Amino acid sequence: MDQKIQELKELISKSKNIVFFGGAGVSTESGIPDFRSKDGLYNMKYDYPPEEILSHTFFMKKPEEFFKFYRDKLNSQKYEPNVTHKRLAELEKEGRLSAVVTQNIDGLHQKAGSKKVYELHGSVLRNYCMKCKKFHPASDVFDTQGVPKCECGGIIKPDVVLYEEPLDDKTVRGAVKAISSADLLIIGGTSLTVYPASGYINYFRGNKLVLVNKSSTNYDGMADLVINKGLGEVFSQV
Repeated sequence: MDQKIQELKELISKSKNIVFFGGAGVSTESGIPDFRSKDGLYNMKYDYPPEEILSHTFFMKKPEEFFKFYRDKLNSQKYEPNVTHKRLAELEKEGRLSAVVTQNIDGLHQKAGSKKVYELHGSVLRNYCMKCKKFHPASDVFDTQGVPKCECGGIIKPDVVLYEEPLDDKTVRGAVKAISSADLLIIGGTSLTVYPASGYINYFRGNKLVLVNKSSTNYDGMADLVINKGLGEVFSQV
C-alpha cells in the first residue's frame, strides 16, 4: 500500500468526527462528466456557453433552451455510486464520519446510503413548482418534454443553485458547523476554485487536513497530507 494512503488509513482509524468535503472528482468515476476539465461541460460546444445556460437570467428568459441542456447533460438518474460514495457511507455507519459536504448535485451520496449530506449547490432530485411550491421528483423534469409544468400551471424548477443565485442559508450553516467541529477534514475531487464553497474549509479547526486530488491545488500548503491520486484508488484501500 502507498505510504500516504496508509497514513490516511491510520488517521481515519484514530478519528471520531470526520467530515468529507467533495467536488466533481467524486462522481467522475461513476461516469458523470465534470465541468472544468478539457472534456468537461464547459468545454463542449452548444448554441450558448454552458455558464450562460446555467444562469438564473437564462433560465427565466429561455427556459426551453435551459431544459434542453439540463436534460441532456445533468441527468444523474442513470448513474450509480462508486467506491468513494460507498466507503463514505460505510464510515458514517461506523460512527466515524459525521457529514459529507458536497458541491455535486447528482444525489449519489444519498444513493450510496449517506444520511448527513450538505448539498451546497442543490440537487437534481429535488424540484419545485415556482407557483404553488409543490415538490416534484426528478422524473417530472427528466422524463418530460419542453418546459415542465405543475398541475397548477407553474414551471417546475430544479432545486439546483444557478449562477446569480445565492446558496441556501440553512445548508451553508450546517456545512460550516460540521466543518468547524470536525477533528479530521478530508477534501477530495475538487480544485477548490469555486467560491464561495471552497472558502468554507477555512472554518476547519481540527487536528488534520487531508487533500486527495489528481492535481495540486492552491490549498496544498495548508494540508497535513496531500495525495495526488484518484479517489477510487485511495478509498478502495481505506
